[in-house]
Amino acid sequence: MSRAFPDDPFLRDNYGPVQIEGDAFDLPIEGELPRELHGTLYRNGPNPQFAPRGRYHWFDGDGMIHAFRLRDGRASYRNRWVRTARFALERAAGEALFGGLGDLAATDPRVAGASPNAANTNIVWHGGKLLALWEGGPPHALDPVTLETLGPDDFGGKLVGPMTAHPKLDPESGEMCFFGYGFTPPFLRYHVADARGRLVRSVEIDAPWASMMHDFVVTKRHVIFPIFPATIRLENVERTGSPIGWEPELGARIGVMPRDGTSADVRWFEIDPCYVFHPLNAWDDGDRVVTEMCRYPRLPLFDGAGTQGLQDLDALLTRFTLDLAGGGVKEDRLDDVPCEFPRFDERRAGLPYRHGYAGGVVPTPGRARGFNAVLHWDLATGRRRDFVVPGCDVVGEPLFVPRAPDAAEGDGFVLVLVYRGEEKCSDLVVLDAQNVDRSPLATVRLGARVPFGFHGNWADGV
Repeated sequence: MSRAFPDDPFLRDNYGPVQIEGDAFDLPIEGELPRELHGTLYRNGPNPQFAPRGRYHWFDGDGMIHAFRLRDGRASYRNRWVRTARFALERAAGEALFGGLGDLAATDPRVAGASPNAANTNIVWHGGKLLALWEGGPPHALDPVTLETLGPDDFGGKLVGPMTAHPKLDPESGEMCFFGYGFTPPFLRYHVADARGRLVRSVEIDAPWASMMHDFVVTKRHVIFPIFPATIRLENVERTGSPIGWEPELGARIGVMPRDGTSADVRWFEIDPCYVFHPLNAWDDGDRVVTEMCRYPRLPLFDGAGTQGLQDLDALLTRFTLDLAGGGVKEDRLDDVPCEFPRFDERRAGLPYRHGYAGGVVPTPGRARGFNAVLHWDLATGRRRDFVVPGCDVVGEPLFVPRAPDAAEGDGFVLVLVYRGEEKCSDLVVLDAQNVDRSPLATVRLGARVPFGFHGNWADGV
């Protein structure tokens, strides 16, 4: 018999797992769901099926996909766990077998050498495939309608090493650019898959150290590799139980490589120690590369004090301007409101852009329990609009969907999951992307919880 879940900050309230897979059809909708929304919103996040063996970290749980299918003004929902090898081993044993990021040594000897891939971080639609992503291993392909797990996908045997949970899709070529990092040299590999999903390029990058490089950015002409002093070393496990350490004495670097370049072409720019989980976007500006990121002064959630989850995420939107001609980096803070999970109109990926969105914490009379607002930055005017939820409610990652393929930048909708703290259930809220501070266009009432998770994407027409 499996054990009850412990009283842990990352297993309470809406961090707690849901133990039921199911379907809901013709969900009730307040307002009117725009008819232009004809596709599926997929969202991924950790949802452990069994109580942890040791200390639990938010990033540890088994991946569960939540899919909202929108068409003809109606909405349906389906959720399924990703059936990884790890999931199957633990389901057969009736208990957790793998240690987590806070207690890696707790792994059961019965699964020594088995992959801990949880497929729990992101989900992307590319080349006719739906891929569940986890940066420590290969993606898992899923059926886009049933969410059945089809199995690991290594691009026909061509992928060496893991794949990031944050690939970038080139809006002009349809290419998917991504990377993988690891404990041992080469610490970093860069990959490109063509529009049909075929892996066509892989390059080993001589990174200065093994860093937890969660995300990166790509412009029309360059690839930007941010290397922060969040180290991944086996020695860290011996000291703290976690492979992740914080070594600010190493400093931090941003590498810039031509899109068709190799490791020898990377130019490294030194910056002050900091950490970034997620950049917003990047673009080329003559002899400069400009990128905007959610910057932390240090790595959150891994220092032993990170016990409140979303409340610990206090990054500030910062612009880094890298001078390729003269050298040097300029940092400019763009806002003083804590933010995370930044998104934008990804038809402008790698190009100059105007509109950005994120979850944020804006000042209110009560203390926010997480992100209490969807932020919309007009980066041309410097103006910010906010969609603020009541004190008990928490917003997730906001996702932009264009009104039509040829609509102007920012003309569309923002989809965001909102956890209702009083009702203890989740809604899918649809906002006018240009007027997020106005009342929602529609609210899809699920009547059940979608646990706090990470990332999602929209698949048009699927």
